[in-house]
Amino acid sequence: MSRTRFVFRSFTTAFALMACVLASCGGGGGGSTPATAVPASSASSTASTSSSASVSASSSSSTPASGAVEKPGYTLTFNDEFDALDVSANGPGTRWTAHTPWHGDFGDALFADPVAGFPFTVENGILRIEARKRPDGKWESGLLASVDAKNVGFKQQYGYFEMRAKLPSGEGVWPAFWLDSMIPPQFEDPSLEIDVLEYYGQFNDIYHSTVTVWPKDRTQISPFWNTQIPVRANSLTTDFHVWGVSVEPDWIIFYLDGAETWRTKTPDTHKHEMMILVNLALGGGWPITNTPNPSYMYVDYIRAYKKVT
Repeated sequence: MSRTRFVFRSFTTAFALMACVLASCGGGGGGSTPATAVPASSASSTASTSSSASVSASSSSSTPASGAVEKPGYTLTFNDEFDALDVSANGPGTRWTAHTPWHGDFGDALFADPVAGFPFTVENGILRIEARKRPDGKWESGLLASVDAKNVGFKQQYGYFEMRAKLPSGEGVWPAFWLDSMIPPQFEDPSLEIDVLEYYGQFNDIYHSTVTVWPKDRTQISPFWNTQIPVRANSLTTDFHVWGVSVEPDWIIFYLDGAETWRTKTPDTHKHEMMILVNLALGGGWPITNTPNPSYMYVDYIRAYKKVT
């Protein structure tokens, strides 16, 4: 997601969020591993057409409680339990890079090159992503991408992708767990973005899941599908939860704590592999005047699977 891409979407989701707040959305979330799909009863949807740096932790707020790695009918293809962190600013040769492959920061915090202690730390199997304000008043935070600018790294077209995390609280925080196509230069195909989790700190009783098709030239308004997932107020910031998405040839199916929350048709244009990204951004169309300094996002694990054929 480049800064340009986020401008359009942040205003779209802002209006959707206000609609949900006025409607007093609310619900509940539990804590488990992915299970058989259970349709959500109250989700609403809208539609429109450098060198490697291993990081050691200084602190974390909770111990991990990872779910089972093996899943019947699936083969594990990617697994980071965050016992250590293999990251560099832009690669090559590390599992994660700290910037998007298209070199686009977004939001109101710059994504920092990793150094010991910032913006990533790990302890007891928990990754902490920190956002903090510099002495000059500017914010910095962290992003992890599984593919570098040379299209090297983990990516897959179909399968199940999952993260267990605890979100930051407070106005202005904008954490996300998402997938994005990395289209080789020789192709003119549009890319697909799947936001499994997109959370705006101003609204502590909902989060968003979205599917967006981005044309190659970025001059058109892309097809955009969005849903608001109601949850119990503050539940996503006080405990760990599991977000997942199953990307299939016919359907994209979203999960929270093992229960299906929403599904939408897989766009016909989805023809390429997708990378994994996780970040703690700020803003997203909302002010950061009262954002807690520092703010933390905690990630227990990120995994990906392919169906056994």
